[in-house]
Amino acid sequence: MATAGKGNTFWNRLLQLPADSALSLQAQLRQQIVSAILSRQLPEGSALPSSRELAATLGIARNTVILAFQQLVDEHFLETRPRRGYFVVQQLPSVAPPASTANADIAARSDGGSETPGPDWSERLPDISGLRAIVKPNDWQNYPYPFIYGQFDPALFPTADWRECSRMALAVLEIRGWASDLIDRDDPLLIEQLQRHVLPRRGVWANPDEIMVTLGAQHALYLLADLLMRDAVVGLEEPGYSDARAIFGMRAREVVPLPVDDSGLRPEGELARCDYAFVTPSYQCPTTVTMPLDRREALLAEAHRHDVVLIEDDYDTENPALTQPIPALKSLDREGRVIYVGSLSKSFVPGIRLGYIVAPSSVIRQARALRRYMLRHPPANNQRATALFISLGHHDALLRRVAPIFQRRAAVLRDMLARHLPQCRVQNSPGASSFWVEGPPGLDARKLGDVALRHGVIIEPGDVFFAADGPSPHFRLGYTGIAEERIEEGVRLLAQLIEHERRR
Repeated sequence: MATAGKGNTFWNRLLQLPADSALSLQAQLRQQIVSAILSRQLPEGSALPSSRELAATLGIARNTVILAFQQLVDEHFLETRPRRGYFVVQQLPSVAPPASTANADIAARSDGGSETPGPDWSERLPDISGLRAIVKPNDWQNYPYPFIYGQFDPALFPTADWRECSRMALAVLEIRGWASDLIDRDDPLLIEQLQRHVLPRRGVWANPDEIMVTLGAQHALYLLADLLMRDAVVGLEEPGYSDARAIFGMRAREVVPLPVDDSGLRPEGELARCDYAFVTPSYQCPTTVTMPLDRREALLAEAHRHDVVLIEDDYDTENPALTQPIPALKSLDREGRVIYVGSLSKSFVPGIRLGYIVAPSSVIRQARALRRYMLRHPPANNQRATALFISLGHHDALLRRVAPIFQRRAAVLRDMLARHLPQCRVQNSPGASSFWVEGPPGLDARKLGDVALRHGVIIEPGDVFFAADGPSPHFRLGYTGIAEERIEEGVRLLAQLIEHERRR
């Protein structure tokens, strides 16, 4: 079937090259042609227009088309025929049946058309998707006022530095170091960088066999829950990190709320009957309060008295501030009673998904064995690029560069909340990248969040941080993803929406 003679409209519809794509025009063209070939929109043997004709039709340079065609010939998607042009190869790789056929088969089975009905998944599956969790719009960067927590500002991302480290990780000798299956090991260079440059900033000193890399801090918590918490009693701060509550609840016999005050977790009371307790002493999640030294010592003493293992999530401490928070709880641990969880996601980018666990070597040994059966090891190329990023000083330079920017944003947000929401109680410890806000009595922050989203303002309703499911006047505001000049207008609009909701 020849298609070279088809009109320009056909090729414009088939090969769409959006101007806002991050890919080059040549890469977009290759991608579109490959997609059309694999989906059989361009059948085997189909002719393509000449490079001159296609360039004129798409409004791009002829050389771009020629280079795209040549690479597709090298990759055996296209072939050339003397004096005739470019054609789709005659023998394409096998692909799945057309979507229409597959969908028809699925529809027939789901409608009872099959004599052998499939499994009743509602009886087999737990309702994990129904657990309460923090929800963030996928397209949050398109909102004018994203007071969203835990996201980076694309304008501050060190693109050139990360590209340099990625190129270095792709050098021949580097590839030989990370391309093999590490099984249950980690990139030794990354372990070294964590040991020498990242952990000491938090007062934590560890041997290489006491450190393990994870796919972010959340993977670390899930792995620890699977390894340690089956049929255990686990204490969690109240209010506390909702994802930790969900993760521990999947394994533990009971998750016990542990009250917090203006000094963080209170060590007395229910802690005594826990096997494990999850704690965020540097910046309590979500209130941001920092646990003072005397409270930390009391917590360690109570944990020793009742043989409780403490899991410290030292999140947000890589968020730079002029005054660093008190060294980690782990720095005071003399018994190996504190399992330390850290992450590079907050200081770098969430999408890199690299965290780590620091624990006694016996715990790390078993954690590595368990991780092997989960995913073997985090992608070694990402580990190597991140290790290079740290070793070359880019990580420290990034922290220094964004420190004054984040400090100004925090100061502006603090001032605007005081000016426009004086009726609200606001908590924020220096260096914490979010504000915990308690609205006026009767405010339902879930409803406020829905209304605010429709007006372009993203907030995090606070009810999800509490064990009991119900309305709450609390909400969280982050500032790392919003430009400084948008903060005042966003808070003013939020204040108007709160007043509107209060009157309703």
